[in-house]
Amino acid sequence: MEIVILFFCLIFIDYLIFIGLLIYGSSKIKRFESPSESAQKTTFSIVVPFRNEADNLPDLLHSLTALTYSKDLFEIIFVDDASEDDSVRIINTWRMEHTAFHVTILDNVRTTNAPKKDAITRAVSISKKDWIVTTDADCMIPSGWLLTFDRCIQQHDFKMIIGAVSFRKDPGLLSHFQQMDLLSLQGATIGSFGLNEAFMCNGANLAYDRDLFAELDGFKGNSNISSGDDVFLLQKAIVRYPERVFYLKSEAAIVQTKPLKSWTSLFVQHIRWASKSGAYQSDFSKGLAILVLLANFSLLVSTILFITGKISGLLLGIFVVTKLLIDWILIFQTNRFLKMKTTSILISSIIYPFFCVLVALFSLGGSYSWKGRRFTLRSK
Repeated sequence: MEIVILFFCLIFIDYLIFIGLLIYGSSKIKRFESPSESAQKTTFSIVVPFRNEADNLPDLLHSLTALTYSKDLFEIIFVDDASEDDSVRIINTWRMEHTAFHVTILDNVRTTNAPKKDAITRAVSISKKDWIVTTDADCMIPSGWLLTFDRCIQQHDFKMIIGAVSFRKDPGLLSHFQQMDLLSLQGATIGSFGLNEAFMCNGANLAYDRDLFAELDGFKGNSNISSGDDVFLLQKAIVRYPERVFYLKSEAAIVQTKPLKSWTSLFVQHIRWASKSGAYQSDFSKGLAILVLLANFSLLVSTILFITGKISGLLLGIFVVTKLLIDWILIFQTNRFLKMKTTSILISSIIYPFFCVLVALFSLGGSYSWKGRRFTLRSK
């Protein structure tokens, strides 16, 4: 038992160090200060892959209408991945009402195990602008989104720009849990950039030079993994241009998305995300993923050992307080930027170790269903 306790102590010490480093790294990322006046120059192709998003598309389209950017400088490319609802009709209706926008609707051409990667590749192949900007059909984009990207690009010679993502403030424990989860992910993203160990981003708010996509051979090398259209491209870009990939910390460029409506959907989403972690190129990212899993697993086992009288309540309390305190510091630091609702933080923190360990176990093999399709985990 002494060896087990020592092992757990080492895990929590390492966890404290790793998350502490992310907090330090996050503090190094400064807010982007854009000039108040500058001519709009950069051209953008906004790429939106979608499948059965009839309920969400009206909000996205409404936000696109409000963009404060010259319509001659951007186009919108929607890629339909075999939708079975009214998604295409909704887009066409909007397009006819807003003829000033340059809108293209494509059918996805499946060539790999990753439908979204296929959709983005298809869109990039016909895009006419200099920069690709991706978002999702369940998102709402701020009016100054493209303008902020443009000013960032004009000031710096970047190849890829990573934007922030937040959740809409919906009521209920499920929504609040997802907000806490997203805050921790965004905190890890920002912190890793501050440490020059960037490994994560979100395709709901990602911009890159169109020529970079060709230079990196797109998603070649990871098309066997159904998810990861964002992080794998980021990691390839980091290897090629470590000084030209930038985290855009600006409230004017935060994309807002919607929380999932069921615990089952959230669980499957995290299984998808976890299934790609083994293909990460960064040793830092792999180490962090393993450490987060071990810390949550150790917390559950320590609770069982306390209930069975094998360890003291004092030791369990030290483990719990250590993890919660460092997690909350990262979350609150991140939320000073994203400004999401942080109610139910204690309940969410109690649920998370169970959720994390179960996701890890289910991601080891088998298959999952996502948007009406079944995908195999760990596909070759």
